[in-house]
Amino acid sequence: MIIKGEKTRTFDIPEGVKTPWFEHTGDIPHTLTYSNGTMYEKLEAVAKKYPGNIAFDFMGKHTSYRQMLEKINDCARSLRTIGVRPGDRVTIAMPNCPQAIFMLYAVNRVGAIANMIHPLSAEKEIEEYLNISHSTTIVTLDQFYNKIEAIRENTSIVNVIIARIRDELTRPIRTGYMLTEGRKIARIPKDAPVITWEKFMKLGKNSFKNYKAEREADDPAVILYSGGTTGKTKGIVLTNMNFNSLSEQVVATNPMFRPGDKMLAAMPLFHGFGLGVCIHTMLTQGGRCVLVPRFTAKSYAKLITKYQCNFIAGVPTLYEALLRLPSMEKADLSCLKGVFSGGDSLSIELKKKFDRFLYSHNATIQIREGYGTTESVTASCLTPPSRHKEGSIGIPFPDTYYKIVKPGTDEELPYGEEGEILIAGPSIMREYMDMPEETAETLRLHQDGLRWVYTGDLGLMDDEGYLYFKGRIKRMIITSGYNVYPAQLENIFDAHEKVHMSCVIGVPDSYKMQKVKAFVMLKEGVPANDNTKEELMAYARKNIAKYAMPYDIEFRAELPTTLVGKVAYRQLEEEALQ
Repeated sequence: MIIKGEKTRTFDIPEGVKTPWFEHTGDIPHTLTYSNGTMYEKLEAVAKKYPGNIAFDFMGKHTSYRQMLEKINDCARSLRTIGVRPGDRVTIAMPNCPQAIFMLYAVNRVGAIANMIHPLSAEKEIEEYLNISHSTTIVTLDQFYNKIEAIRENTSIVNVIIARIRDELTRPIRTGYMLTEGRKIARIPKDAPVITWEKFMKLGKNSFKNYKAEREADDPAVILYSGGTTGKTKGIVLTNMNFNSLSEQVVATNPMFRPGDKMLAAMPLFHGFGLGVCIHTMLTQGGRCVLVPRFTAKSYAKLITKYQCNFIAGVPTLYEALLRLPSMEKADLSCLKGVFSGGDSLSIELKKKFDRFLYSHNATIQIREGYGTTESVTASCLTPPSRHKEGSIGIPFPDTYYKIVKPGTDEELPYGEEGEILIAGPSIMREYMDMPEETAETLRLHQDGLRWVYTGDLGLMDDEGYLYFKGRIKRMIITSGYNVYPAQLENIFDAHEKVHMSCVIGVPDSYKMQKVKAFVMLKEGVPANDNTKEELMAYARKNIAKYAMPYDIEFRAELPTTLVGKVAYRQLEEEALQ
């Protein structure tokens, strides 16, 4: 590693690491220079360079880089005023909205760590996220207050900050919002132990002139979440360098990007792609984010054409839905510079269909598939803009290395041979929160001096460095781009007093790719009828996020088992295919 000056860093190619010649990659370099500061510092530098440019759009309201930076600094002063200090964890349970942006970078400025969670998570899931992160402060929207209050006493939360969507709307839009969506939100009691966003932002006006914390590139900045084969939720600790290096890598692999280009930020903030690419990369490179607080294929299509977006990203099910929307029939997509697919495998047939759709709507590009894990923030591999290989997920980002090994070992396999995918590079996580054994299992130091992430995924690499994803070693369901971990859901069902044993599988679905189904063995004497099913469904809705909810519960007198007594989930998956 070479340090160039105080605020930049470059990475050398380690000895023994394969670096096949990447042909036809255009202007994409193989190594880059990175900011050696914090996420906030990288944003601040760009905000001062383009103060008058629009940083983001939200439901018709524009916010400039200058305005954004002022709000972030006000927010940072207020965080210090309520007692947030370097190293503290602040949970952000928000959709893609302005307050979430302000809070994210304010947390970073005061040296705290942003704990990003899905605001639609079930109460028990939120409680778990708060306790895993040891959060003392949480910011969320008024509509989610009741969930937070229900579990607050089971956590270490001291401060609850409540924001409202309507506060960031122009007057005409706010009026319409209050007559529709706003009417559905229950009023928060006047004596509720919370700080409203308006009051919070005023707290630091006359306090803490010195509110900036001295933090380094390798200090933790963000916690994102992933499940596991054991059913344990893992808090993935990511650093300033992880996000700042991703920012440079994404722009390097998209040389057509220019400051001022617009990206439709529909992928959520609690997701690595949404936070790392749609928000942090765009804002630290002078781009313009079109924030989408509630995603539907219809709203997505409308915003692409309304704002003439240059870059869009989504899961395969999104692109499949866009093909069927009547509103897209006459859409002019000549504005597009990049269309990216991730979160699940993009079928060869769907890619062909969508490429034809793009060309027929005046676009001059093709959809580009990528691959990555939350342990590397998000994508770390992407199809080059100038060359696509059928079935490939692309080539590694600059300074990022892929290795195919015999599963679970460090024995590297020849080009063209299938094995476990390993990833190394500057975007690789620091650790799993308070889980040293799991960290050591996933993150391993090899003789080449690199720390490699064992993805649990199968794939192969050809002699030009192109990667091919073949399947998942880990047992995981992907539904509409969300990762659902069966063991977690089984733990929830098995905890019910009427359930003896359960098994959760993914069933192929033409729209969601997979949908979740639960098989349940009831305890002796419990009737396997509709009343019991509805009771279990109600219990699931309280404990399982909406996107992970089973579409059906099937009762079985016995569940198939393997020779060692484990539930044979593969047998149930095969039955579902018949």
